[in-house]
Amino acid sequence: MSVVGVIGELLITGGVVVLLFIAWQLWFYDGIVGGELKEQATQQAQEWNEHAAANPTTTPGDPNEPSTEEPPVQAVPAAAEQFGMLIVPRWGADYYRPIAEGVGVSAVLNKGLLGHYPTTQMPGELGNFALAAHRTTKGGSLHHIHELQLGDNIYVETAAGWYRYSFRNLEYVRPTGVGVLDPVPQDPTAIPGERYITLTSCNPIISSIERIIAYGVYDGFFPRDTSKPANGAPEEIAATVMGTVDS
Repeated sequence: MSVVGVIGELLITGGVVVLLFIAWQLWFYDGIVGGELKEQATQQAQEWNEHAAANPTTTPGDPNEPSTEEPPVQAVPAAAEQFGMLIVPRWGADYYRPIAEGVGVSAVLNKGLLGHYPTTQMPGELGNFALAAHRTTKGGSLHHIHELQLGDNIYVETAAGWYRYSFRNLEYVRPTGVGVLDPVPQDPTAIPGERYITLTSCNPIISSIERIIAYGVYDGFFPRDTSKPANGAPEEIAATVMGTVDS
C-alpha cells in the first residue's frame, strides 16, 4: 500500500472516531446525564411533597385551574443552591431538570443544571426570571429550545408549587446582547408590569457564535397541595412530577 493510501485510511479512521465522539457527546452522554438530572429533580419533588404532607394546607379550586391569588415570590437562594425545576411538556414527559442559583460554569452549568441569572427576578416576582443552560453536552438541558411553539406551556416548580408561563417567541442575539436580561426584556427603561421567563443558550448547536433566546409570559400559579391529585400539579405534567414516567 502506498504512503498516500495509508494516510488516506488514517484520515478516514480519524474522521470516524471524531464522528463517534460527537455522537457520544450529543446523544449517549447527554442522555445519561439527562437521566441523572431527572432523578435529582424527582428526589427534590418527593422531599417537598413530604414536607407539604407534614404541614398540610388546603387550597380551593380545580387543580387544573391556576390560583386566583397573587403568586408567592420565591426567596433568593444561596449561590449554586438548587431551588426549582423546569418542566416543558413540548420536550416530553420525562424532561425534568433542576434549576440552581447562578450561572457559574463549574458550579452550575457544567453539572447540567439550569442556572438563574442572579441579576434577574425570582419566580413570582414582577419582571424577568432568566435562565441559562448548555444546549449540547453536560445534559444539554436546552437542546430543544428551538422547537418551542407559540402557546407552549413552560413550568417552573418550587417548594410552593408550579408557576406556568406561555411561550411567546424566539430571538437570536450576539453573546454581548445582555438586554435579554432586562426586567422587561430588551427595554431597559420600562417598569415591569408582568412576569416573564427567559431561556438562554448557545446557537447554533455545537457553537457559541450567538445566543438563542426563548421568551414566555406568566399565566398562573398552582399551589402544592397534597390533598389534590398530583399534589396540585396540572394534569399535563402530573406524570412528570409524580415520577411515573418511564425512563
